[in-house]
Amino acid sequence: MTTTTDIPNIPNEKKPAPKSIVLTSHPSKTDSRKPLPIDWGAADPGLRGPIVATLQNPGGKNAVGTHSGAYSLYRALAIASGQLKAEHKPDLTNTAPAERIGPFPQWADPEKIVSMDPWGHMTSEVFARQIAAGWDIRPTVAVTKAHINMPELHQAVQAGRLVPDGDILAANGDVKVTKVAVEPVWWLPGVARRFKISETELRRGLFEQTGGMFPELVTRPDLKVFLPPIGGMTVYLFGDVSRLGKKETRIACRVHDECNGSDVFGSDICTCRPYLAHGIEVCIEEAQKGGVGVIVYNRKEGRALGEVTKFLVYNARKRQEAGDRAETYFQRTECVAGVQDMRFQELMPDILHWLGIARIDRLVSMSNMKYEPIVSSGIAVVERVPIPDALIPADARVEMDAKKAAGYFTEKVPDAEELKQAKGRGLTE
Repeated sequence: MTTTTDIPNIPNEKKPAPKSIVLTSHPSKTDSRKPLPIDWGAADPGLRGPIVATLQNPGGKNAVGTHSGAYSLYRALAIASGQLKAEHKPDLTNTAPAERIGPFPQWADPEKIVSMDPWGHMTSEVFARQIAAGWDIRPTVAVTKAHINMPELHQAVQAGRLVPDGDILAANGDVKVTKVAVEPVWWLPGVARRFKISETELRRGLFEQTGGMFPELVTRPDLKVFLPPIGGMTVYLFGDVSRLGKKETRIACRVHDECNGSDVFGSDICTCRPYLAHGIEVCIEEAQKGGVGVIVYNRKEGRALGEVTKFLVYNARKRQEAGDRAETYFQRTECVAGVQDMRFQELMPDILHWLGIARIDRLVSMSNMKYEPIVSSGIAVVERVPIPDALIPADARVEMDAKKAAGYFTEKVPDAEELKQAKGRGLTE
């Protein structure tokens, strides 16, 4: 049953009038409104149905959670502080994708894509009838165009590794890209199967370990879609996007997990920015040859452990007896976090299937944790591209040795004696 309460008095000049709020979410027998049905994996978007995670709708929500992922609480704060009207609906005029992507056959396979809405960028087009009828249906994917410019690309041009062509790569270093922003949309039955657990176990775990944030996970088994409050991803596409999904199109790809310290500020304790820049260089090369380059940038800071945990681990590594060394690289993380890595790449290949990719000709990654899920999902990998040794910062040698020893793709695995050597700087150096 639905339980309500009143908001208590608030000593504030802008005190809102008391109103009822929903505390539990069991479906009401007296509520005649029916949420729109979802047939996940249907090839026709009309049959699949829209994802409805907003409150102002004729039939209510058909998804648990709300839009904007990790930013959803900022929207709640804007409404609570009176800066945004709760009933505001976005004007989607002229927001259509700058490039058409899909549909591809993978969109109609409910096992290929379970963590994003394949039709999320076509909302105003494929669900126009429902929107006209008063439904607040919002995009979860946006596609635009931009130019990027990085100093590493200038260096690649100066070294002769890249040659400006006046189209993809300009003489001033500008690179034309198509950018895709994606909010997570989880089809709970499919997500559960990926992790080889029951849907009930998944729902209960998500409910309990978020402090009961989403009661609908355990009270509304009829709602099969969840919009989790986590970071999404951005995809950078190089070359002619219309060539995606064609067997003859060569694909270069790097799947990159966020590292703010390195990616943005150039911290040298890891290889993240150098490998990202190298991946972009390989993507440009492939695009200039008529293929498509794909950079997938996932918001999974600190192996999805978060930046606070990441910095605590840095301190533990630098302060340990015998110095920062590869031998104890993963152990120091596990001591703080209880686990070596929480990125769980099981859901990662979804975005590649969304792009119609069935083969990656050049995978710019040494990670076995990324390679294995990609291949297991049915995508062939022709070549794996390691980071050139010259691009590895001195303080990142610890990380690289540890990862090679743990199973990363490499021609030479460090031996036990090499792993014992302290190669990282001290904390105060």
